[in-house]
Amino acid sequence: MKDFDGKVALVTGTTGIGLASARRLAEGGAAILALGIDESANAAMQAVLHRSGAEALVLTTDVSRSDQVEKAIAAGVERFGGLDIIVNSAAVHPYGTATSTDFETWNRAMSVNIGSIYLTAHFGIPEMIKRGGGGIVNVASVQGFACQQNVAAYATTKGAIHTLTRSLALDYARQGIRVNSVSPGSIRTPILEKAARGDGGSDADVEAAFKRFGEAHPLGRIGEPEEVAELIAFLCSSKASFCTGADYKIDGGLTAGIGVR
Repeated sequence: MKDFDGKVALVTGTTGIGLASARRLAEGGAAILALGIDESANAAMQAVLHRSGAEALVLTTDVSRSDQVEKAIAAGVERFGGLDIIVNSAAVHPYGTATSTDFETWNRAMSVNIGSIYLTAHFGIPEMIKRGGGGIVNVASVQGFACQQNVAAYATTKGAIHTLTRSLALDYARQGIRVNSVSPGSIRTPILEKAARGDGGSDADVEAAFKRFGEAHPLGRIGEPEEVAELIAFLCSSKASFCTGADYKIDGGLTAGIGVR
């Protein structure tokens, strides 16, 4: 029997860690409800999950919009019969300081990176309670602990995810719902590729940047989305039945050496 047979998992974000998590949970037997705003990425995820034989429903959804998230979760529950797992991976990553970031960009980061977690909890937790509980994993970042310059909005949201994770864990523990977060370091995702490519860099430039990013991590490389997905799958599974309200770093040792020269 697979770890997630009979389970239904909601995953936000259809590229990078979201895609890898959906694939890993599907491999474990879960039916997947995935939400993303990028139609081409959604179609690619649907095709990947279909080829693997997984039950999957990928819906084009702005996860910062209450009406859209409510409708999507209702559609997933109708299709699959309930909800057991939520993985919140959707994010935007604006660059800027408090003075260079305009208010619209600031609000968009808050609405997507934090608001989506509130919305999936608001509409999803009642469905999870009907099934006797379940697991929620929120994708935060090492930027929530020790941030770089010029990421005021993004780093703020990632620190807030740590706090919201603890709050949800305490509020719903008695209902059998465990809530944890993971904090990755540099991971090979479209967001990191965009940062590496800069203004039109080549694929070789991207790989060179990834190598530089990796050198900041004691393990000497950046991480892969599948590695983060394995940790997420563990936290969603019964093997992590006594884990809640915690954050788990998956950063190649990066934050262990902050400040060390």
